[in-house]
Amino acid sequence: MQQLKNLMSRDVKVVSPEMSIQDAAKQMRDGDFGMMPVGEDDRMIGTISDRDIAIRAVAEGKDTTTKVRDVMSDGVAWAYEDDSVEHAAKIMSERQVRRLPVVDRDKRLVGIVALGDFAVESSEIKPAGQALCAISQPA
Repeated sequence: MQQLKNLMSRDVKVVSPEMSIQDAAKQMRDGDFGMMPVGEDDRMIGTISDRDIAIRAVAEGKDTTTKVRDVMSDGVAWAYEDDSVEHAAKIMSERQVRRLPVVDRDKRLVGIVALGDFAVESSEIKPAGQALCAISQPA
């Protein structure tokens, strides 16, 4: 059973909900991140993705100074670093997300796992394929 800690990216940054979406987008560009957790008072309160910025800000004509808080996704889905790939794929399928924050048993953010990370290991292609099918279903 492959654990998430063996596949996840440990290069994870957290943005403030008070940061402008332009500054968040710059951090995403510079770090080559498609999604970043949003943290406040040492807790994850949401996530912001490139899609959130495109759909909830740009498409709605919002200014670049709009706060992350105003376009982020609430209700963070996450998994433990010692969870199995299959378990993470199930969470991603149920929540229809392609990226998932990973925490340690103290619930401290330690990484991010993306759907593409599952395909790195040939034995993990089946869970990745199943997750992708479910994630791609219309809501």
